[in-house]
Amino acid sequence: MILVTGATGTVGRALVDQLTALGAPVRAATRHPDRAALPEGVDVVYADLGEPDSLAAALRGVRRVFLLSDGPDIPRHDANLARAAARAGVDAVVKLSSGRVADPSAADPVPRWHRAGEQAVLDAGSAWTFLRPMGFMSNALAWAGPIRATATVEAPFAAGRVAVIDPADIAAVAARALTEDGHDGRAHLLTGPQALSPGEMVATLAEVLGLPLAFTEVSPAAAREAILGRGVSPEMADAITALRAASLEPFAATVTPTVEQLTGRPAATFRAWAERHRKEFGHG
Repeated sequence: MILVTGATGTVGRALVDQLTALGAPVRAATRHPDRAALPEGVDVVYADLGEPDSLAAALRGVRRVFLLSDGPDIPRHDANLARAAARAGVDAVVKLSSGRVADPSAADPVPRWHRAGEQAVLDAGSAWTFLRPMGFMSNALAWAGPIRATATVEAPFAAGRVAVIDPADIAAVAARALTEDGHDGRAHLLTGPQALSPGEMVATLAEVLGLPLAFTEVSPAAAREAILGRGVSPEMADAITALRAASLEPFAATVTPTVEQLTGRPAATFRAWAERHRKEFGHG
């Protein structure tokens, strides 16, 4: 049995689908089992990484765990799950981390949170694998509303370039790590095939959607205010702003062949991702 946490999110749901297609027994952990809408045959259970007492039942009979957590509580949530998994006799934990953990100079919140989370997994004693994606192509979905409303995308740090990855490729690597031997004790740095700036991504979206989209660079302060306007906490808004600023650092543009090496197929391009998500931008 494989336990998938964050099972209704972007990566978690894709992972559940891929594991199900492989015929692997899957248990999905969520705080809202009644709203999970997962494939038939998936064992959907309640679990909250912030509530250690809720984890034992979810881990009963589980051999491998996919650990996904986010935000300032990453260190505590990862520790809760890792300790509970060790007590339950789980063989291995595959943690979704951050690519910037691999950059020794990265000291802003997101890599710090994930470093602490990785350490908690190490301390718990189960075998481990760390998946470190550089950035998610799906973050571009935050532009869907502005594209529909004004055909304009605003973002800071126009000169920044990130080797963003399709979440489906992260899930594909996770599925391999959870069902194959040879991944224990390894940290996989995962990227897409090309480092892109915000303007380049908008230009690709314009071609895919057939729209004359405009890109406008805004100040980091204005971008932070927009994040706060979506109901995000100040602590998280600061972390997101710092993460975006890191796109100016050379490490963010690192491209690795890891996805192809582990799955046997090249990592998807941003154009391919955009083609699959046309409807979410109001087209297709």
